[in-house]
Amino acid sequence: MVSSRAIERACRDNVLFIALTGDAKPHFTTLADFVSRSRGAIAAVFGQVLAVLDSEGLIGREMFAIDGVKLPSSASKHLSGTRAEFAARADKLERKAREMLDRHRSNDGAGVDRPSDATIAARLERMHRRATELREWLAANPKDRLGPNGGVRKSNLTDAESAKMATDKGVIQGCCGVATVDGKEQVIVEASAFGTGSEQEVLIPVIDACKPMLGATTEITADAGYHSAENLRGLAERGIDALIADNGMRQRDPRFANQAKHHDKPDPLHDKSTSRRRSGLFGADDFRIADDHSHAICPAGKRLYRNGKDCTIGGYRAIKFRAPASACADCTLRAKCLRKPDTTPARQVALLTRIKTANHTQRMRERIDSPAGRERYGRRFATVEPVFANLRHNKRLNRFTLRGQRKVDGQWRLFALVHNIEKLANHRKAA
Repeated sequence: MVSSRAIERACRDNVLFIALTGDAKPHFTTLADFVSRSRGAIAAVFGQVLAVLDSEGLIGREMFAIDGVKLPSSASKHLSGTRAEFAARADKLERKAREMLDRHRSNDGAGVDRPSDATIAARLERMHRRATELREWLAANPKDRLGPNGGVRKSNLTDAESAKMATDKGVIQGCCGVATVDGKEQVIVEASAFGTGSEQEVLIPVIDACKPMLGATTEITADAGYHSAENLRGLAERGIDALIADNGMRQRDPRFANQAKHHDKPDPLHDKSTSRRRSGLFGADDFRIADDHSHAICPAGKRLYRNGKDCTIGGYRAIKFRAPASACADCTLRAKCLRKPDTTPARQVALLTRIKTANHTQRMRERIDSPAGRERYGRRFATVEPVFANLRHNKRLNRFTLRGQRKVDGQWRLFALVHNIEKLANHRKAA
């Protein structure tokens, strides 16, 4: 039961709640205030319950699975934007207010029926109030929020610490609740909420937060949303054993060879697939490269000469060849060789060779593609997904009801605390 008003009604009508409260009948504002201001107390009790669970042997420290869920918060996504967008909205509201006032004045002179003066005044006051709020926010925030890559991040007028997030149900305005779950009995060893839609940003902070719970041989697992070169480097610097999937893991895994039949439905957000090269054009395989790499022969029998020094293209070492303009000018195969035969003077082609570098990304791919890596990573699904099913379905946490990262973090940790208390209760009941 999430709603404080629903809890207030239960404290009046439900005998179990009446017994728990001693017939105190707390007001819903008291209940809501308790959750919003008790982040520190919730964190303290969360740690104490973890200590009891550890003493009962319910934390194995063999594998920690990290995952998150994006939930809407008490913020309007329609009030999100950049400084430029907010300035444009304020200008539009002020312009519409002037236009409406001029239109009513002209209607008065023409004797046309119009809304009452009170209705007009209320509409104008609402427009001016919204425009003033935007102007005040722009004055208080002279710079846009920036993301980790330097891009502009949208702000929100109702909850500045929330974020717009893309989910499989569409775009929401909210926060991401992240949980670190132990693989032995699905105990949540760390829970935090973040006002960002990028899971890559939160991996290292989450691992640092649960560092006191890590054992000498604890392995961290996380899905592809947490994969980045920076995160893998951070894990290596901390000496943490981890299995972090990448976007191509399932394509390389023969167990998912038939996964295409489950992807018949279109992407609910947008098609992220890259555009394909125009079919029918000659590719690099249609060119014969000399053994000494001094030149290449095109399908028309013309010679392409080596162009410049070796270079690197997307993790490949490239040797480039280019045909002279005179060789391609009157060639009958221009339409099959050049993407833009009307404007491109000559064809170029490159011989690509994979550069074998022992970087963090390549080493992680090799580990997770090994039979042992696949077996260990496969445990992640059965470890962390039931926890989110319990929190979202059984506990009915379908949204955060508070504003501000600290308050949302306290609410998320409160639900994680209840989950852990249930684990302890069920363990003792079974014993």
